[in-house]
Amino acid sequence: MSMQITGRDRRKLRIRRKINGTEERPRLSVFRSLNHIYAQVIDDVAGKTLAHCSTLAKDVKPAADDSTKSDAAKLVGKTIAAQLKAKGITKIVFDRNGYLFHGRIKALAEGAREGGLEF
Repeated sequence: MSMQITGRDRRKLRIRRKINGTEERPRLSVFRSLNHIYAQVIDDVAGKTLAHCSTLAKDVKPAADDSTKSDAAKLVGKTIAAQLKAKGITKIVFDRNGYLFHGRIKALAEGAREGGLEF
């Protein structure tokens, strides 16, 4: 059984060769499904997830249900930024995970920037 490598998979591998999350500058990885968006902050050196958030999180879901997908993505970005600020992290590396930087991915990045993260 052969695996088919899509264009997104190729872009994802190319991006991951170049960026790496450290303790000082962890990696903010984004996954986008048809209805939801997920974000997690990863320290690749230690192999640990430092924070995570999605449109399914308890504090985000009520507001995300009443808004558009882009507005919900922006809210996820602000929430993940608040979680990181509480842990003392302000600088990150953004991993768009092979998705084009527009729409919901861009909205999440803008929300994270508004929350005080630098990347």
